[in-house]
Amino acid sequence: MADGETVASIAQLYLGNILYAIELAAMSLDQQGKADDAGYYRGIGRKLAEAHGREKKESDGRTV
Repeated sequence: MADGETVASIAQLYLGNILYAIELAAMSLDQQGKADDAGYYRGIGRKLAEAHGREKKESDGRTV
């Protein structure tokens, strides 16, 4: 890893790609009839997206 790179900084940089891959996995699980498993992965994606939204609001100085 380059100096200053952390898991968090890399995940933030590639968050869109990560969310896309999680949704593809969830869709595949849905097609296999594994709705509970798909929901689990969608929950992970939702948590990541919500955390990113909160972080962005904080950095913009907005509160809700």
